Amino acid sequence: MNSTIPGPESLLPLVFPSDPQVSPDGTRAAFVLTRIEEEDPRKPDAAHAKPRYKSQIWLADAQGTRVLTRGEGRDGSPRWSPDGQTLAFTRRVGEGAQLHLLPLSGGEAQVVTRFRNGVSDLQWSPDGQYVAFMTTADDEDKRDERGEARVITKPRYRFNGRDWLPERAARLYRLHVPSGELTEWHAPEVELGGVTWLPDSSGVLFIAATDELSGAHWQQEVWHLPLDGTPRQVTQWKSAISAVIPHPDGQRFVLVGRPAGQGNTEHTHLYLLPLTGDAAPVRLDAGHDHPVGNGVGGDCHVGAMPDKPAWLDDRTLLFSSTVRGSCGLFTATLAADGQSGSVQAHTHDPQGVIPAFTARGGGLALIRERADQFPEVILNGQPVTDLHANLPFPARTPVRVAFPTELGEGEGWVLLPDGTDPVPAILSIHGGPHTDYGHTFTHEFQLYAARGQAVCYSNPRGSLGYGQAWVDAIHGRWGSVDADDLLAFFDACLDTHPRLDRTRTAVMGGSYGGFMTNWLTAHTTRFHAAITDRSICNLLSFGGTSDIGLRFWDDELGLNFHRRADTLKLWDMSPLQYVENVRTPTLIVHSVLDHRCPIEQAEQWYAALTLHGVPVRFVRFPGEDHELSRSGRPDRRLTRLTEYLNWLDRHLAPSTAPAETVTA
Repeated sequence: MNSTIPGPESLLPLVFPSDPQVSPDGTRAAFVLTRIEEEDPRKPDAAHAKPRYKSQIWLADAQGTRVLTRGEGRDGSPRWSPDGQTLAFTRRVGEGAQLHLLPLSGGEAQVVTRFRNGVSDLQWSPDGQYVAFMTTADDEDKRDERGEARVITKPRYRFNGRDWLPERAARLYRLHVPSGELTEWHAPEVELGGVTWLPDSSGVLFIAATDELSGAHWQQEVWHLPLDGTPRQVTQWKSAISAVIPHPDGQRFVLVGRPAGQGNTEHTHLYLLPLTGDAAPVRLDAGHDHPVGNGVGGDCHVGAMPDKPAWLDDRTLLFSSTVRGSCGLFTATLAADGQSGSVQAHTHDPQGVIPAFTARGGGLALIRERADQFPEVILNGQPVTDLHANLPFPARTPVRVAFPTELGEGEGWVLLPDGTDPVPAILSIHGGPHTDYGHTFTHEFQLYAARGQAVCYSNPRGSLGYGQAWVDAIHGRWGSVDADDLLAFFDACLDTHPRLDRTRTAVMGGSYGGFMTNWLTAHTTRFHAAITDRSICNLLSFGGTSDIGLRFWDDELGLNFHRRADTLKLWDMSPLQYVENVRTPTLIVHSVLDHRCPIEQAEQWYAALTLHGVPVRFVRFPGEDHELSRSGRPDRRLTRLTEYLNWLDRHLAPSTAPAETVTA
């Protein structure tokens, strides 16, 4: 192969920005840059490269942009003290990320914790006296190592990205900064998150379920924990909550979550509630038919992407929202009567995505990207990084392609290679299903185009960004109108771009996109190759093995595997029922520690394709989970891309014979 054609190694020079944190006075920003380099550059292994992520904290101010920490592992979670004089951060060398305090006036970082398991979720109190954080401290589980039996009594015992959940939930600690004293503040019975200090530093709010079973059903509540006292349940929400933001008056707070009592298919919204009393919640984003937060996926988001709403004043809340294929910043303004709100665009590029932001002191730090522009850190409207310059090949700009639906026009994009020659066409399907393709920079898509392959990607019904009705359209009927939309979009791409070679087509996707890849190849033979990644093929077994299986099908389909009356319906929506129709050569990619879409799904699909004589290759990744393609270990990401490219090159070569176009 021509050496000028880029390959998987084009991932290596990229530098990924994350966790932009604006200073209290709004004039500076601390952020994280993650690079890929050899595990120990001083002792390279010529026979076996070990590329790994390394990260440092950088500072942008009036003097420019410069590196702030020089750890040899992964430095992250920069958090400003209220006076702007100290930066708390974590440094991971080995297993645990430890809390450090760095005086910005000069001097070395002070190591504060030495817990076996490290710390996370750093939060300064507004008066600067405390830093709260979460940790499982020195807990150790050697049951597997010792060959002991593992007794399961909780509904959730494994979780994607974490493997076995600990017997004891992480505890909330606080550091008294002046004295250096560490105190275990709260030891919860169930996991908690979203810890946020009240404005007067008298305590915190946090998010937790009332019990393990409620947590497994994504039913969470907001709790109030004073400095000296016990937690008090504040809400009766019984639905997923992603963040809590105290109002500046300390008497109210905003809950970011799905409507009370509602499930996974509902948009996330903003609700204002009292800290005490039983006044009805006020929805601040009423009339804004788009979800709060970023739902546009990409593969260059390595590290934390904060998007927690922030009060600009006592009536104006800044938040991010997914609108079609974009994500921008909006303001929800509370009316004078305190009973309603209105939404206005604040910083929104319809052709761009803001996956992360923080706002304080009149300042705004964010990450911004476009489909043809690598993510950059922006401080108060000015770029403070030039990471796009690290791209090893020119970025191409996708072209929008529309398709008709019963709910109105759908949209997608095609990323074309340079030139005028005919090129293979790849239909890529996003996961979720309630996520979004759009205007993020996607290295993988750019790589295909740089190698002469066109990528077609869209947002069929079920995707975020197009209104609640668009999401609801596939409730209870996966593999119906969503499949119609995907094929209608792909046909529109082929019709509007004659360069796309109808005799060299492929379909691919991950998670729900893997489900749809399996579904389409079981219902049509039009594609010449398929790649199914972290997929689902059997809805029945998924329900009992996935870390979200207890609730997921109830929310998505109104069905569940443990009810006899539902089992035939779930089987009817399972690609495995139709596997004998598959003729498309299929590459199966899956991670051993994927507990979201367990590897048993891939194993079933592989066995069935093998029995039916379909050309199939199964690639299993140890030590990886559902996030391999986005933030997996670099060497494994390279292997995954190599497998993808080899499969496409093999089956989409110009000599490939046309496939049948009849439906099964």
